[in-house]
Formats: sequence, structure tokens, C-alpha cells
Amino acid sequence: MAASSKITVTAKLVLRLRDITAPTTNCSHSLIVPSSVTQRSITTAITSQKKKKKQKLAAAGLVKEKRRTRSDKEFDKEAILRYGDNPSHIPVMLAEVLDVFSSTCWRPLHSFVDCTLGAGGHSSAIINAHPELKFFVGMDVDPVAHEKAQARINSALHSDSYSSSPASDLKVYNFLKNFRHIKSAVSKIGEQHLDIGVDGILMDLGMSSMQVDNPQRGFGVLSNGPLDMRMDPQASLQAEDILNSWPSAEVGRILREYGEESNWRTLQNKIVEARLHGGLHSTSDLLDLIKLVSPPMKGGRQGWIKTATRVFQALRIAVNDELNTLKDSLNSCFECLAPGGRLAVISFHSLEDRIVKQTFLDMIKEKASNIDEGENCDNDLTEMRGGVEEKETWIKHTIHGSNGIILTKRPITPSGEEEKLNRRSRSAKLRVIQKH
Repeated sequence: MAASSKITVTAKLVLRLRDITAPTTNCSHSLIVPSSVTQRSITTAITSQKKKKKQKLAAAGLVKEKRRTRSDKEFDKEAILRYGDNPSHIPVMLAEVLDVFSSTCWRPLHSFVDCTLGAGGHSSAIINAHPELKFFVGMDVDPVAHEKAQARINSALHSDSYSSSPASDLKVYNFLKNFRHIKSAVSKIGEQHLDIGVDGILMDLGMSSMQVDNPQRGFGVLSNGPLDMRMDPQASLQAEDILNSWPSAEVGRILREYGEESNWRTLQNKIVEARLHGGLHSTSDLLDLIKLVSPPMKGGRQGWIKTATRVFQALRIAVNDELNTLKDSLNSCFECLAPGGRLAVISFHSLEDRIVKQTFLDMIKEKASNIDEGENCDNDLTEMRGGVEEKETWIKHTIHGSNGIILTKRPITPSGEEEKLNRRSRSAKLRVIQKH
């Protein structure tokens, strides 16, 4: 709304309020309304008018609403907790992942790759749910996560229910590698069955609790530790190196592009200025700097936590080259799929989800540069329901291309029950693609 129109609306509201509050008789004393009440009434009236205007525009189809597909899967808390360490560390959207690879609705799952083992929750559940599984490949670049996942998978393999099943001859291969190396990992196995490709692949891009909650890794915002942030402890680049030695412009670019931080320029200047006084060497040093440049939020609450979260995200992405790795790995995963195989990806912030969405569209060989959430596809992108989609109720909207099918035109997000139990799942988005 333009400034002049705002003034006009306000003036009209003042006149209306004056009419309402004016005396109805010719008394010599006027009714006096405190200025605070008048201002509050004006603000309420303006807000109400804006709301009504937005509703009218939405009804006319002139406002693009945020659209997503909330999971309607029943959340079985007890079953989910079986595969987690505690309520704050459970595999995200586990029931939805099991639906994606369900052998009863889709097809038998003979081979599976978990590109991000984490604590092994998703993998253990997949192994237990698929007695027909013959080959399992697990990957994780974090040695702590890798060791923990191996222990959980071994426990699942030696459970009474599993050892008596026909799948007791399952071959398990675990690699301490980044998922960008999936093609070499699968080829090293040398199994003839895998020459035609893998039936199912999962990528869970979220940070695990054992990484965030360990101060020595430097990932956590609320704990003091070194400015490390390496997923692979053997890697050379650390967050401290970026903050204390990278060019000023590059530091600003990281904050702006990877953290989507609006106050990036001020932060950039303060970080460079800190180098004159010894630099930044701990998460506390960085947090103290962020607090100084973060304005207080309304109600007296400090706004530095959100800023710190964005800054830490930006540095972590830069240290691990996450976005370039993700795009390359998605293409490698798709190449590893067998005909009819599926790739499921769980992302946790807009930068990741944007890459997954666009890369999926590129994979199925369709032009989608102008397609956004909730928009209609062009003639090359045809929405269909038929065949496999009819049997799988979780599939709502699909996009068919020459090389495959995107089974989630809109990403699936966690159920309300899961979000209540696990706050870290709130930003999760699940996208699935199937290869022709």
C-alpha cells in the first residue's frame, strides 16, 4: 500500500472513530477518548482491513499461497522410538520413508543404499521391514556416526525376529565415505545383482544430535567449543579458517548466500575487524560478536539466536561444500538406480530443498525454469494419477518426464504429532523420484 493511501485510510478511520466517540446530544462536555485507545483502535482497524483485502485477493486467485503436503500418516510413537536413542534423536519421517519403499504397494526391495547412515535408525527399520532384502550399503563420512550405525544395524541383524527370517543371508557393506562417492562404493562391492542398479536410495541431509550436542564439533549454537564444523574430521578446512583468513568479500558472500542473513554486511565488517584484535577462535567468540550486532526483538527477547543459527548454517555449508556436494551426489544416486528404482531425499532448509527440487526436474529431462510451488506445469510436465500412484495413497501429485517420475510435486512434511515430539523435524521436507 502506498504512503498516500495509508494516510487516507488512517484519516478515514480517525473521522469514523470521531463520529463514534462524539456525544449524541448537545451537551457542553465532549466525550474524551485517550490517545492510546484511539491509536490502538486505528491499528486494529487497519489490520482488519488488510486481512479482508488479502482474503479477497486469495479468493480471486491473485495471491500465491504457500502449499505443501502435510503427512497424514499415523504417528506411532512407540514404534519410532525403537529406532532412536531418545525423543530428541529419532529418525525423521520414518513412517513416511517406509511407505516410499513399501514392498507391498511398490515392489520387492532387494538392494538399498543409505547415503547418510547417522545413528542407523532409518537403515535398521528398512532392514526389519524387508525380509527380501539381499544387499544393504551404508555410507557416512562421520566416524562417530558410522560406528554407532554399525552397532545398531548389527543389533537388528541379530535380533530374534530377524535371525529367523528368510533374509538372514543379507549382505551388509558399510563405507566411511561421503555420499558423493556412491558410484565407486557400489562398484567396489562387485555383486552381479547390483550391475543393473539399486532398488532404493535414501539421503537424510539433517544434522544428527550426536553432532550438534557435542561441543567439540563446533556445530551447536548454545555450547562453547572450537570453530570446527567439519563433517569429516580428516578434512583440512575449518570454520575458524574462513572467519580469520578468507577475503572479506567471500565471508560476506557466504553469510548472504548460505545463511540468507539480511544483516550480512555488518557481520562481515565486524568479523574482519575482529582479526585486528586476535581473531575468532571459539563458538563463544563468534556468538559474542553476533550479540553485539543483533538488534533486540519485540517484547525484549533477543534476536541473536536466529542470526547465530543462520551464521552457523552458512559456515557449516561452506566448510563442507554441502550444496555442490549435494547436487553432484543427487545425479550420481539417480545414475545408480535400477529401472523403477527410487531415490528419497529429506532436506532441512530452503537452500537444500531448492537444489533437490530443481535437480529432480533436470533428471527427468523436462524444462522447469519457471515452475514454482503450487504453479501449474507447462505442457511438457504432465500431472497424472494411474498405475503405481493409485496403490500408494501417500502420492498426491506427480510430474512425469522422459527419464522418470517425480512422486512428490509438493514435498511431504512431518505430521503434527511428529513435530510435537521432535522439534528438529519441523523444517523437514521429503521429496521422491522414481527412475524409468
